[in-house]
Amino acid sequence: MNEKKTNVNVGEDLKWNLFTEHREVHHREILGAEQADKLGVSVSSVLRERIAVNGAVLPHYHDVAEVIHIIKGKVKLLQNGEWKSYKDGDTFLVPSGVVHSVVNDDVEPTEQVSMFLPVSDDVQNEGFKSYMVDEEK
Repeated sequence: MNEKKTNVNVGEDLKWNLFTEHREVHHREILGAEQADKLGVSVSSVLRERIAVNGAVLPHYHDVAEVIHIIKGKVKLLQNGEWKSYKDGDTFLVPSGVVHSVVNDDVEPTEQVSMFLPVSDDVQNEGFKSYMVDEEK
């Protein structure tokens, strides 16, 4: 029997890895494809990324969609061929195949969460439901 239970990836146990393709960018994988499979969801990867001062996620594109949520600092996004300024709290929705880049535009490192999501022509999303349970005392 495959028992369902909550698991935790403890942040301090996740190693910061250097993105060699980019300039002064490190990442931690907070949800990988293997863990997503165990959860029964379609996700390629979810990363927490840190961009150093003068660092940049250089122009690139993916075969998946990417959702980028800025959690700390000011950045510039290469958006549809034009550089625009954004800050923590903003979220970028990047379709598959679209060239994009994020650069640190701050005096300290910036951070973001990037979610890489497989794309399909057969998509039927719907909102989720929550079910309340009685607290045990």
